[in-house]
Amino acid sequence: MTIRLLFFSVLQDITGTGETTWSLPAGATVADLLQSLYTQWPALGEWDSSLLTAVDQTYVKRSEILHENCEVAIMPPVQGG
Repeated sequence: MTIRLLFFSVLQDITGTGETTWSLPAGATVADLLQSLYTQWPALGEWDSSLLTAVDQTYVKRSEILHENCEVAIMPPVQGG
C-alpha cells in the first residue's frame, strides 16, 4: 500500500522533505512504518521516544493499522513559548 507522509519541524531537516509517499505491506502499523523510516533516516530514531503520530488528522497509538492512501503526520514534541 502507499501512504502520504508529512514531517514537521526538525524532522523536515532530518529527512530533507516536508512530504513524501511511502510504500508498506498491507496490514502495516504505525510502529512498522516508524521502523522502516528509521532504516532510511537513522537520525529519526533518536526522536523515537517523543514522536507524535497522526493518521488522517487524528492522533494515534503505534498499534494503529494503516490503510491505503492514508495521511500520516510525524511530529516532534510540541514546544510552548
